Amino acid sequence: MAKASARHILVESQETCEELKKKIESGDDFAKIAAEHSQCPSGKQGGDLGEFGPGQMVPEFDEVVFTGEVGKILGPVKTNFGYHLIEITNRTE
Repeated sequence: MAKASARHILVESQETCEELKKKIESGDDFAKIAAEHSQCPSGKQGGDLGEFGPGQMVPEFDEVVFTGEVGKILGPVKTNFGYHLIEITNRTE
C-alpha cells in the first residue's frame, strides 16, 4: 500500500498562501515559515504530518500528496480547512 510523508502550511487565504510560497521558493526555510504562519497544530513541528496512507487526509490534500512531485512546494491547495502549501518529503508506492 502507498504511503507518504509530507509537511504543510495552512492559511486562510490564497493570497497569503502564494506569498509564503514565493518566500520559500526564494530560500526561506519551510519549517520556520510553518511555525510562524500555519494555523494547523503541525506548524509547531515545522508543518510535519508524519507518514500516512491514501484516504487519511481530505481528498484534495490526498490527491496532491499521492500524485505530486516529491520535494517540490505544491499549492495553494484549497480544502474546507483553508489553503495549504504542501511539500511531499517521501512517498512509496
